[in-house]
Amino acid sequence: MLSLLQLYRQQGWRIIFASPAEQGPHRFELAQWQIEEKKIPLNDDAFDQWLGEMQPDVVLFDRFMLEEQFGWRVEAACPHALRLLDSEDLHCLRQARQQAYAAKRSLQQADLFSEMAQREIAAILRCDLTFTISRAEMALLTEQFQVPVSQLLYCPFLLDEPLLAPGADFSERRHFISIGNFRHEPNWQSVLWLKQQIWPLIRAQLPGVELHIYGAYPPPKATALHAPKQGFLMKGWAENAHQVLQQARVCLAPLQFGAGLKGKFIDAMQTGTPSVTTAIGAEGMCAVEARADETASGYVLTAAGSALATASSDQWAGLLAEQPEDIAAAAVQLYQDEQLWLTKQQLGYQILQQNFARSVLEPAIWQQLETVRLQLDTHRAQHFYGAMLRFHHHRSTRFMGQWIEAKTKLAALRQQIANPVSKEST
Repeated sequence: MLSLLQLYRQQGWRIIFASPAEQGPHRFELAQWQIEEKKIPLNDDAFDQWLGEMQPDVVLFDRFMLEEQFGWRVEAACPHALRLLDSEDLHCLRQARQQAYAAKRSLQQADLFSEMAQREIAAILRCDLTFTISRAEMALLTEQFQVPVSQLLYCPFLLDEPLLAPGADFSERRHFISIGNFRHEPNWQSVLWLKQQIWPLIRAQLPGVELHIYGAYPPPKATALHAPKQGFLMKGWAENAHQVLQQARVCLAPLQFGAGLKGKFIDAMQTGTPSVTTAIGAEGMCAVEARADETASGYVLTAAGSALATASSDQWAGLLAEQPEDIAAAAVQLYQDEQLWLTKQQLGYQILQQNFARSVLEPAIWQQLETVRLQLDTHRAQHFYGAMLRFHHHRSTRFMGQWIEAKTKLAALRQQIANPVSKEST
């Protein structure tokens, strides 16, 4: 999201960040970028009035749930505004993989073609363009869900400075590190897997080494895993992620499900810290992007239609493995082999420069955005299914929103009648 805001900011646009969410303790201070902020209510026509007066040229929805909530209001208040959706990652893909993981089986097409997928793909079709963060997910959307490529815009993380100071040399670095928000279920399950199966295997081969686990919002069940005698240290919130990564020798994040791109590996590559993860962890982030139906960095479709992540250690800034014994062996090898470690560090720098440098990606992204905005009527005329979905969805959502709004006003009126305010107190 910060990359997208920066994209418009650098083009001289006025940006208003409107959100119904509560502000968290680790939020980015948008005021330092001269970005205005506005608190907006749910199911309230005050939003419609404000937006109608504002008449923005572009409206960006953060994830499909916000498009569901506000899409019909935006279309009614400013029908000529370019409507963009930031999918972040495909929620339906992450949910499908999590469902298969919980059932201890491989991913099935039925997992992927879920109710959430219907909602998410519908939101993508209703919008003019959707920012898609991963080439693997671009392929999944176009090949599996038949989304027109003209409604998708590939936009990964955009880094102003892909390469940061690498930190200490191999010999000066110590210990493993794992980092990730504990409210994100893939991160939590990764920590559990490390604690219960993987870390004991690593510790048996490297007795004096520690695993330092950082992440925002650690719940009591996470802090309870803290075990200094086992070298398993729960560190909590990191004030500076790059700083703690620069001090570690290997980033360890065996993700069993998930989607999109994983920011932890971007940070690790920027600080010269090779990583050990799974194919899902490395998805869309490898050195070579190839066709999704035959390769190493996207997904493959089995005869049953399952979407399975594939990747190769040869193309990753570290090592990849899927089973606890193999993950532990890869972690020990990368921790001990200095030449391998240096090779993977350099590959990480290559991946960053090739796939995530703002200076390389931004011109084409901006050109596509402006081309669609300046030819919006022509663009929309080519996408009948999106118009059809907007018609049916927006009518039902509009009436539901208006019903909730009327119900809320009626409850407030009844409360006022039941507890009238005296003239003296007024």
